[in-house]
Amino acid sequence: MTHFDLPLPELREYRPERNEPADYDAFWDRTLSAQRAHVIAPSFQEVDAGYSQLVTEDVTFAGYDGHPIKAWMLRPRHLTGPLPAVVTFIGYGGGRGLLGEWTALPSAGYAHFVMDLRGQGSGHRVGDTADGALSGPHHGGFMTLGIGSPETYYYRRLFIDAVHAVEAAQAHPGVDPSRVVISGGSQGGGITLAAAALTQRVNGTPPVGAIVDVPFLAHMRRATEIVDTAPYSEIARFLGTRRNDVDAVFRTLSYFDGVNFASRTTMPALFSVGLMDDVCPPSCVFAAHNHYAGPARMKVYPYNGHEQGGAFQDAEHLAFIRELVGT
Repeated sequence: MTHFDLPLPELREYRPERNEPADYDAFWDRTLSAQRAHVIAPSFQEVDAGYSQLVTEDVTFAGYDGHPIKAWMLRPRHLTGPLPAVVTFIGYGGGRGLLGEWTALPSAGYAHFVMDLRGQGSGHRVGDTADGALSGPHHGGFMTLGIGSPETYYYRRLFIDAVHAVEAAQAHPGVDPSRVVISGGSQGGGITLAAAALTQRVNGTPPVGAIVDVPFLAHMRRATEIVDTAPYSEIARFLGTRRNDVDAVFRTLSYFDGVNFASRTTMPALFSVGLMDDVCPPSCVFAAHNHYAGPARMKVYPYNGHEQGGAFQDAEHLAFIRELVGT
């Protein structure tokens, strides 16, 4: 894949008009208010995963409508709390995976909370959480599941799960709730943008920073028009048969677009982008970054695609986390 999107100088200035429904804030305030009854104490059960230097816990917490959501919590065994923590959201099709996939951050001295994804977890990483409210026709995957209305759309449930995941991590006795960073790449980056904006609306101690790598679910209409790769191709194929639903579909998606969440988020953020990324196009990533209301920096990888910086970006994460919450 060669560079196919705008030149980098134009990307740095790219700030498209936001497509935002008039009742956007009312919709999310109503959703968050209705879900407060489901914020209950999470369960943390220690499991022996064979890592003698780490405490590893199987987590269950209440997500959207009280549905049970799984997660992992990992902590360094030799450090006593309260510890700074990182809450991580997973890319498209993945789940919380296995505990051995998440040992890096606790090895650096942080608690690490990894949220499972309802209904996903059979793609690139295994998961354990069902979606208790599947409804409506959709094309493959999750991008068009319940898309007929913002009230029934899949990502409404998933984004509320993410808000409750932050609160579940903060409820752990070994975590300092005032030193929590949220993170994710691709779909996880889109979830991070949503969680950052929504936790600031309801959480008296919201996260102190966000790591947003190559975010999916941002500037979605443009993405469907300039790339034909999955998962955005799910929307295009859906609309290829449901020709009269274009306006209604993009109205629903406007409630979940990361550009609109970014414009309401003030915590410091670290973004990354691959200029050859044909999954989450660079202009869509920059649209979210350039609309971000708080301090934000962008790490650019000119000759990488959706994998962006890989382990190089992991090092950027660690430096950013230390900057925000110390060691």
